[in-house]
Amino acid sequence: MEVKPSIARGSTRRVLIPALTVCAGMFLFGFALVPLYRLVCTHVLGIRVDDAPSAAAVSAVDRARTVTVQLMGHVHSDLRWQFAPEQSQLRVHPGALTVAWFSASNGTAQALTGHAVPSIAPSQAALYFNKVECFCFTDQTLKAGESRRMPVRFAVDPQLPRSISTITLAYTFYENPLAAGTATVAAAPAG
Repeated sequence: MEVKPSIARGSTRRVLIPALTVCAGMFLFGFALVPLYRLVCTHVLGIRVDDAPSAAAVSAVDRARTVTVQLMGHVHSDLRWQFAPEQSQLRVHPGALTVAWFSASNGTAQALTGHAVPSIAPSQAALYFNKVECFCFTDQTLKAGESRRMPVRFAVDPQLPRSISTITLAYTFYENPLAAGTATVAAAPAG
C-alpha cells in the first residue's frame, strides 16, 4: 500500500504542532518556577532567597560593628534525633562570610530522614540574613547510629538596621515520612 506524500505531511503536522506546544509550555513553566519559589519563600515563609550574598555585601565588611547571632536547634517529637548547634552564639561583622556548625545524631536502629525548617528572629532581620550553604536546603538522612556535623554559611547584610544587634537563627528538624521509605531501602544491605 502506497502512502501519498500529502497525507503523510498532514499527519506529521497534527502530531508536531501539539508536541512543540507542549515542549514550549514545559520550557516556560521551568522558567516560572524560580520566581514562584522566591515568592513563596519570601512572602509566605519569610525567608530571603539569594543564591549568595552580593560581592559588594561580602567585600563591604563593617568591621566597626558586630552583631550577635544566637543559634538554636530543635527536633520535632516524631523524629528521634539529637540535634544542636556546636556554639550557642557567634559575634559577626556584617558583610563577613561566617560558618556555624550543627551536630545531628540518629540513636535509633533504623535510617531516618529529616528536613530542617529555619526561623529567624526578629522577623525584620530575615531580610538581611543571607544563607549561602545550608543543610536546610535538602533532606538529611542519617543511618542507624550515624552522627553528622552540618555547616551553615551565611552573611549578615551590612544594611541591617542598627537597631538590630541580635539575630536568632533557629532550626527545627521534622521527620520526612515520604523520604523515610526511600532512606530505608537505600540503607538496606544489597541482596
